[in-house]
Amino acid sequence: MTQRVLTTESGAPVADNQNSATAGVGGPILLQDQHLLEKLARFNRERIPERVVHARGSGAYGYFEVTDDVTGFTRADFLSAVGKRTETFIRFSTVADSLGGADAVRDPRGFALKFYTDEGNYDLVGNNTPVFFVKDPIKFPDFIHSQKRDPFTGRQEPDNVWDFWAHAPEATHQVTWLMGDRGIPASYRHMNGYGSHTYQWTNAEGEAFFVKYHFKTNQGVRSLSSEQAAELAGRDGNSHQTDLLQAIERGVNPSWTLHVQVMPAAEASDYRFNPFDLTKVWPHSDYPLQRVGRLVLDRNPDNVFAEVEQAAFSPNNFVPGIGPSPDKMLQGRLFAYADAHRYRLGVNHTQLPVNAPRTAVVDNYGRDGLHATRNGARHDKNYEPNSYAGPAQTDAALSAPLAVHGWTGAHAAPAHTKDDDFFQAGELYRLMSEDEKGRLVANIAGGLSQVTRDDVIEKNLAHFHAADAEYGKRIEEAVRALRED
Repeated sequence: MTQRVLTTESGAPVADNQNSATAGVGGPILLQDQHLLEKLARFNRERIPERVVHARGSGAYGYFEVTDDVTGFTRADFLSAVGKRTETFIRFSTVADSLGGADAVRDPRGFALKFYTDEGNYDLVGNNTPVFFVKDPIKFPDFIHSQKRDPFTGRQEPDNVWDFWAHAPEATHQVTWLMGDRGIPASYRHMNGYGSHTYQWTNAEGEAFFVKYHFKTNQGVRSLSSEQAAELAGRDGNSHQTDLLQAIERGVNPSWTLHVQVMPAAEASDYRFNPFDLTKVWPHSDYPLQRVGRLVLDRNPDNVFAEVEQAAFSPNNFVPGIGPSPDKMLQGRLFAYADAHRYRLGVNHTQLPVNAPRTAVVDNYGRDGLHATRNGARHDKNYEPNSYAGPAQTDAALSAPLAVHGWTGAHAAPAHTKDDDFFQAGELYRLMSEDEKGRLVANIAGGLSQVTRDDVIEKNLAHFHAADAEYGKRIEEAVRALRED
């Protein structure tokens, strides 16, 4: 085998990669040692800012295959025919902890999926829970600050976590999810994924539907108790990453079946829950699951940094036939996600291989900026309209228009007949078995009992009492017992 030649960044051969150039034997290092300075300067810049949320993640490539006809609901090309396959990339993640945190912790899991379709990339950004803690994006930065490390103590503080929840009664539903049995998945392969938000589908006739995505794991849902998770996190902080990597390397390819709930757009205004409230679900008895296809993961990334850390997902990456809804959290994320990537990765992050379209042709007037690789030929113009046969608009909207009315201003979300912050949390509690209820109560009481302020404890207890009288009573008794010890 011919020995490859080590070179500098500019391609010059490296004479010595073991010894720095010095002023004589044992003398000080010379500034003229270009190879040394280049290596150190590159090393200093190997890390980019970690994500504020979803910092710790794992990813894999795969494909999505359509198994059922959904053309009556959407004209999206990648969903246009049974048997059609589209390449995908997925990133799983924890939410609150930093890049150095453990995998086996009680935290929602990100479930971000990129479809490399013939009409451009479609990003579906969700979690392993169908709901979230807040319903308005203006509260999101405050929520995340309350869950992450305290600026003074440098650790997650129960006082901060529960104080925010005390002032956010709409979080009661998601807190019940998080503190229940599914709060710590056994692995990324053994959890469901959800689009969480409400999206719009539009068919070829221009009819609009609102949809929710449900990816059901074909491996079965498996979770860890708090005790099991603590033991696993101490033994292997990379447990979920290791499990995903090794499963795919063995050829045990994890898969999920995609179902959607479909609501005709005309039914949204009179539905008993606000269908665009991220803290609510649509009961399956109202809108049953309809199967769409299956997601299969069959290839690990070759480089975690290039393909997982630099993977950029944004819910504003739609394709014809799919669009946004009035979901306020989704509306905020349409801006925030892409803006976060421009900060972390630069304005040209969509040109990185993991983010670039596979088959769709990118043709626009974006030029220049850090790491620009697509700047056009000498006669290509960077403005539009022009007289030089440059790319032009199609005049075909990706999705149906949304009707709006009323006055501008800061408005609370519209209330529907069954809208309150506690009803669905109580319904979830009442669905649980006695053993599940016991673990849920113990998990909540374990955290709430560490809060130092009585008024914060009382405000949180009031939320659980409002969800279900038994639920609140059991948590109150458990908290009292732990505080008296």
